[in-house]
Amino acid sequence: MKLVEPRSLLELSRLLSCDFIGEEDLKASGINEIHVVEPGDIAFVDHPKYYDVTLKSAATIIIINKKVDCPQGKGLLVHDEPFTAFNKLIRHFQPFQFSEHRIDPTAEIHSTAKVHPMASVGAKAKIEAGAIIHAHVSVGHHCHVGENAIIHPNTTIGGDAFYYKTRPNTFEKLISCGRVIIEPNVEIGANCTIDRGVTGDTIIGEGTKFDNMVHIGHDTKIGKRCLFAAQVGIAGCVTVEDKVTMWGQVGCIANVTIGESAVILAKSGIGKSLEGGKTYFGAPAGEARKKLKELATLSNLSK
Repeated sequence: MKLVEPRSLLELSRLLSCDFIGEEDLKASGINEIHVVEPGDIAFVDHPKYYDVTLKSAATIIIINKKVDCPQGKGLLVHDEPFTAFNKLIRHFQPFQFSEHRIDPTAEIHSTAKVHPMASVGAKAKIEAGAIIHAHVSVGHHCHVGENAIIHPNTTIGGDAFYYKTRPNTFEKLISCGRVIIEPNVEIGANCTIDRGVTGDTIIGEGTKFDNMVHIGHDTKIGKRCLFAAQVGIAGCVTVEDKVTMWGQVGCIANVTIGESAVILAKSGIGKSLEGGKTYFGAPAGEARKKLKELATLSNLSK
């Protein structure tokens, strides 16, 4: 998420009512999670295990819950609850935009795109030339649907990330301020759900095709010309490279990479990164030939 205009360390400390360490005129130009952070960004850390990696990251300003030595060229915002402070900044710089219109007046829809009268398009969303949006589709605020993309009924583009911090008596939600980017010539089946990035983008690559009831988690990047059959479920922050095929009911944990041209057979469970160019099966998923031999061996043991 980029700020409309840069904000100084001093301004941010006043907004959060917290102390700061560093040059007061140091400027931040964006807000991002640590895995997508860039120079100029604000990030947060609230556990000593991750202090070092966050302090050495590209982040320019870091919200942290302990006074530590400030790395050269960076600024620290010392706050008891960095997670809550991060949410406060998101709410301040990108307030929730609930549209009372079916098509928000700020949405940009190309004259050749077709949007069903019972679909909805949120604030500052963009629908490119030739796209077709069927009935009861929801395209969330700031999301982008590329040229000639087709989105079938009852699909949600831009739901919030499933991202919570455990509190003593509840869960605190991390506010999602990212987007979903649907590239050209993508087709998304009925009843699919694609969550927006927390601070970055969830991306569906050009020419990719989804069957019905596919779920894609926040900040996941799907490559070009992938094929996903019904009920595939992908967690957050996954990278799926180009031309990957996943058959029905494949599930995938967060923070892994699936290599180019991999094929994942039905009902497999992906628990780690997989190399490209191979076929996988089982839970946990392994190379299909090996897994099938294992099943044959177990069957023979009973004899």
